Amino acid sequence: MSSASHDRPLSALLLTGGASRRMGFDKARIRIEGRPLAVRLAALVSSVATVCLEVGPGVSGLPCAPERAPGSGPLVAIADGVRALRAAGATGDALVLATDLAALDASTLTRLAGWPGEQSVVPTLDGRAQPLCARWSRVDIDACEALVAAGERSLAPLLARPGVELTDALDPARLRDADTPDDLNELGLDWSPP
Repeated sequence: MSSASHDRPLSALLLTGGASRRMGFDKARIRIEGRPLAVRLAALVSSVATVCLEVGPGVSGLPCAPERAPGSGPLVAIADGVRALRAAGATGDALVLATDLAALDASTLTRLAGWPGEQSVVPTLDGRAQPLCARWSRVDIDACEALVAAGERSLAPLLARPGVELTDALDPARLRDADTPDDLNELGLDWSPP
């Protein structure tokens, strides 16, 4: 369902690919309070978005969008996901979440999903934009395909698009990603390897 405070249709992409080199095992399959992280995030995002897709190996329980070139980075994965969203009839804004957002909660995600205005909204953490925990406008997320076609692999041009709103108004503790086992421990989570 879409957020009550945001009346435009909202879809979502959960990015579960990546090598997880620093973690030492697949981040998407880490168990948080007994449940795989990707499954936990899929449940969260399904509560605020009408069409939800996983872009990756298919570990979340969401319908899975194929990756053209696994390991090519998040911009390519987002473009692949947008193509699948549009094929599924989802034409509006989209949340984009990385699978390593181990501390993300329903309150934070609901607030992001319902952010007022038509622009993209990207939270910041310690002064750095978090484009993989963001609500992207239809216009901005549709630009990913053209960026990839032009050879771009960085998310920087997406963040530099006119009108992208950066905000530090969301709980920073909920936005921290987990790249290593130490990161998970610092978040104070009850976790175990897959």
